[in-house]
Amino acid sequence: MSTVFYNPMINSTLQKKVFLETYGCQMNEYDSELVRSILKKENYAFVADESAADIVMLNTCAIREHAHRKVYGRVHSIRHTRGKDNPVMIGILGCMATNLRQDLLEDRSLKIDFIAGPDSYKRLPQLIHEASDEGQKSYDVTLSEFETYSDINPSRKEGVNAWIAVMRGCNNFCTFCVVPYTRGRERSRSPENVVDEVRRLVTEGFKQVTLLGQNVNSYRYDDYDFAYLMDEVSKVNGIERIRFTSPHPKDFPDRFLELMAVNPKICKHIHLPLQAGNNRVLDMMNRTYTKEEFLNLVDKIRTKIPKVALTTDIIVGFPTETDEEFEDTLKLVAKVQFDSAFTFKYSERQGTVASKKYPDDVPEAIKTERIMRLNEIQKEITFKKNQEHIGQEFQILIEPTPKDKPSTNTVGRTDGNKLVILPQNGHKMGDLIKVIITDATPHSLKGIIK
Repeated sequence: MSTVFYNPMINSTLQKKVFLETYGCQMNEYDSELVRSILKKENYAFVADESAADIVMLNTCAIREHAHRKVYGRVHSIRHTRGKDNPVMIGILGCMATNLRQDLLEDRSLKIDFIAGPDSYKRLPQLIHEASDEGQKSYDVTLSEFETYSDINPSRKEGVNAWIAVMRGCNNFCTFCVVPYTRGRERSRSPENVVDEVRRLVTEGFKQVTLLGQNVNSYRYDDYDFAYLMDEVSKVNGIERIRFTSPHPKDFPDRFLELMAVNPKICKHIHLPLQAGNNRVLDMMNRTYTKEEFLNLVDKIRTKIPKVALTTDIIVGFPTETDEEFEDTLKLVAKVQFDSAFTFKYSERQGTVASKKYPDDVPEAIKTERIMRLNEIQKEITFKKNQEHIGQEFQILIEPTPKDKPSTNTVGRTDGNKLVILPQNGHKMGDLIKVIITDATPHSLKGIIK
């Protein structure tokens, strides 16, 4: 059955205004850029002020429990603020739409008008039409085996870094994770298609690209692997830096690490998710490696790329995790000396293997105590590693100055993705400059232009 896409210009002379809010990971940021492109072609306009919108869309995350609570609260807040005299359509996009479709549609207090999963964004014009003109709740959360949006040119905001989703979905089935159920199986774009997008980005002024995937280093298109793709992207004139996220420890062949070591455009930073430092817990998580194998990989990476920056993800309080098993995680963190870590308290996600097999039996107070201990240890490690950079020279890529930084400052990032703050000296966004590090905090480096 063919799908007929709705064009609002056919039925209305008024341009509908959309406010789009994004939660969660970089893939969601990229998906929002796809949504903007798809709807702009159908004459929708995007506004920065929620109160000016006819349609509010929330592009959601299903990874953490607090993300669910935040979205539910946001919907109620929007409805309350707008009131009966200033109605607005509300749509839920992304992973939460797929994972909680029935709850979202049946909860009368939320009053959701339409929902669209990550593989259904091309149908958004039709879903909006069905909800607005026909007055029915509309949804499409179909998971595709083929959709990569390789035919859509994302509508990006100005900047130095552009996200590029080179693959979608995940085949790993970690027991705590909903991604295989909300984004489907792995499928990759062709190298030629990715390189074409990188070339377009150069013409738009971008100096850095970050290649994205739920398990990005398992990229595979015909006989082409991730190392081949990275090498091809690096040949594009005008791109100065290439980053990638998020990889899985099981997919780091020597060929890939050797390319990272010698290719000056590929940043010497690897985000290497650990999740836990105890073998029993890792096995329950279905992470497919032991702590010994993880440590061997760290050693191999640092042997081939001595100045690499390593960051990680860690979950505390996974079901049945004991105090002794948590101590194993602390010991491994102390041994590896990650440059930084994203830490999370385990939260049960509907539909995952863990939610069906393992009771969430670690008390919240213990999870809180564990994550506080972990964060304190990691903060000390990060501060020490940052202090080691004092007196060293780095090349940094100038980024837009954050709103919380004085306008007299310039900010940029090192090859290892560390934030450097220095006095403004006339440099503009996208410049590559050499700096000397003069001071360090647990969160950033301070420098002066060489």
